[in-house]
Order: sequence, then structure tokens, then C-alpha cells
Amino acid sequence: MKPRKIPMRKDIVSNEMRPKKELVRIVRNKEGDISIDETGKKSGRGAYVPLEPTAIEEAAKKHLLDQALNATVSADFYDELFAYVKHQKARKELFGKTK
Repeated sequence: MKPRKIPMRKDIVSNEMRPKKELVRIVRNKEGDISIDETGKKSGRGAYVPLEPTAIEEAAKKHLLDQALNATVSADFYDELFAYVKHQKARKELFGKTK
């Protein structure tokens, strides 16, 4: 039996290819709304950031999502993203894996 192919995506913070499960997708839809894509299937322009709170801080400091999504990302959204990533990381440590 052939081993399953692991989907890889480029992380905008370090510019490295990583397994999709280690990243979270941020999406900008046609209306210009920016949101966290928990399913990875929302339509629109997407960018991937790692599930690491320090990486989110770096992305906020350098405005990396602004560049990747061609939009202005508010400080409130970065705060929401930081809380989401922190929660997902804690879940991963507690339960071993997330959805």
C-alpha cells in the first residue's frame, strides 16, 4: 500500500513549507472581510501562519498578513488570532491532536 501524501503549505512567517495540519489559514473574501478559516475550505485569498504564538506576534509586528492578503489587518484581528492559536496549541498538548 502506498503511503498517503501529506499536504504542504508555505508558512508566511518563515517562508518554509510545512504540513497543512501545523498551520492555520487566514482568508480574505471578495467583500474584503478577513477571518480565521478553521476548516481550510473557505473561498477567498488565503495565507498560512504556524500554530505558534511567537510566530503570530512576529506576523503582527511585521504586518505580514497585510502583505499576504493585500488588505489592512486590524490589531484586534491579530489579538483574536493570537488567542485562537494559543487555544489550539493548548488543545494539541492536552489531547495530542486537533481536528
